[in-house]
Amino acid sequence: MKIEFKYWVILGILALTWGSSFILIKQGLVSYTPYQVGALRLSIAGTVLAIWGIPSLFKIPKNKLKYVALAGFCGNFIPMFLFPMAQTHVSSSMAGILDSLVPLFILLFGALFFNIRGTQNQVIGALIGFFGAVLLISGDGFSGENSIPHCLLIVLATALYGLNSLILTRYLNDVPSFQLSSALFTIWLLPAIAILFLSGFFETFEGTTEQLKSLGFVAILGLIGTALAMILFYRLIQVTGTIFSSMVTYLMPIISVFWGFMVGEKITWMHLVGFVMILSGVFLAQKTSKNKQREVLQ
Repeated sequence: MKIEFKYWVILGILALTWGSSFILIKQGLVSYTPYQVGALRLSIAGTVLAIWGIPSLFKIPKNKLKYVALAGFCGNFIPMFLFPMAQTHVSSSMAGILDSLVPLFILLFGALFFNIRGTQNQVIGALIGFFGAVLLISGDGFSGENSIPHCLLIVLATALYGLNSLILTRYLNDVPSFQLSSALFTIWLLPAIAILFLSGFFETFEGTTEQLKSLGFVAILGLIGTALAMILFYRLIQVTGTIFSSMVTYLMPIISVFWGFMVGEKITWMHLVGFVMILSGVFLAQKTSKNKQREVLQ
């Protein structure tokens, strides 16, 4: 299937948005706990989208609501807490590289649970893209405070992202993306608010300059990096399929390097080779095989 130019543009926008999310999470953690960052992000996004989400819940067929709730749980609710929890002991760069595991989990879970066999191009492209992401970040030597248990939290989040993509494509492909996004955030809004209360946010919030600054970063994360980005992402999945849309996770480390360059970090030849490998993997994985396409979810 040939990918239209506008969907490449959406892929780039998502990469820019989500590639910056790791820095925004770090800024949120300056003043708030991981649970507060996750709950704030979900509450802000859910509050805005609930205006359309409540009516959408009545428009979506009842037999699909369980899949909407499951998709929200795997793709939004749990990962929004796993990333802040992990980034208390994982650098933004490491978080970005681990997020590149999503396409591999799509291929793995697709074969195990959805009877999907990836094409040779998809498998090779996914591997090239992943190793390109590894090379991209390895210039830092993986030094710092990256602990294995916390890294595994991000691996778990990427596994849930992969499962979410497959659920969306198999069971919710006919639900309009905006209707779907607003509905699933509405479903998980009340649990997010409950966690925000239980986290002690309202007891500890004093409106200091530092707290307001961190709140601003989380608000950007919730409104743009979550609400708007998920609408675009779900649309991308429905039109292009799981493999192409998941390639956004290969481009995100590039954004992390860009932010590093902006603050004076050194860019080496390894970064350049990583860029080429990542982009090559994206191209190869989305390229239609000469044989019959075996992606049954398309």
